[in-house]
Amino acid sequence: METVKNDTAYTANEIRKVLIKMHQKGPHIGPALSVVDIITVLYFDIMNIPTPDDPDRDRFILSKGHASTVLYTTLAFKGFFDKLLLEGYLTDNSVLFGHPKRGALPGIEASTGSLGQGLSLGVGIALAAKTDNKKYRTYVVIGDGECQEGQIWEAAMLASKLKLDNLVVVIDANNLQGYDRVENIQPISTFKAKWEAFGWSVKETDGHDVNKLKEALQESPFESGKPSIVIARTMKGKGISEFEDDLKWHYFLVPQDKVSSYLEELED
Repeated sequence: METVKNDTAYTANEIRKVLIKMHQKGPHIGPALSVVDIITVLYFDIMNIPTPDDPDRDRFILSKGHASTVLYTTLAFKGFFDKLLLEGYLTDNSVLFGHPKRGALPGIEASTGSLGQGLSLGVGIALAAKTDNKKYRTYVVIGDGECQEGQIWEAAMLASKLKLDNLVVVIDANNLQGYDRVENIQPISTFKAKWEAFGWSVKETDGHDVNKLKEALQESPFESGKPSIVIARTMKGKGISEFEDDLKWHYFLVPQDKVSSYLEELED
């Protein structure tokens, strides 16, 4: 039987290859690899963003801004700017910073990096759409460790109160944060129940299965009058066996002498 290539999975894998090269220059390859499939599905299967300046485009905020390389690479793959710019990541005079800066490149909606703030931005943008009777949706990607920030829950309460059913959040739940496992820093054992208690409509899915992600995100809102959230179960460093579920790759750079072997692993 002929194998049919899944275009989204293929694109996500191609993005991973670019990330391996980029992260010879900077940290956070682990959290970047965990969120690749989520962001690829959003941009290539879910969100309506024909051009970066279309007034009716969906809005996207990467609250876990330390995974900026995934956003940069995805925007380049969408054709919003030349892929050659990716080679300048973290070099002098480049606009590809360690965290996204609004306006630095076409398609970057918000400056992020101080964790906990992205959802508040998303609430404001979603409220503006409601106020102006606009049909676009706002999508926000946050981390599970980031959900220890009080500002996340303030924004969650407000989104529910305002009935922002044009707001969709995806949690990159890889169970590792800057210094340890999430449950060792601040347990979030009843994650789904917490979001439901805050008035959100919640789904859980495999954050590396592009078909399951598409199924979870295809129709929104999940419930009328409620903001929607997907808890996507992921693995830090996904795709490279040496990196997977290993905290040190939150910080370590990709070693130059191993790039070829990592790229070969992604070909398998």
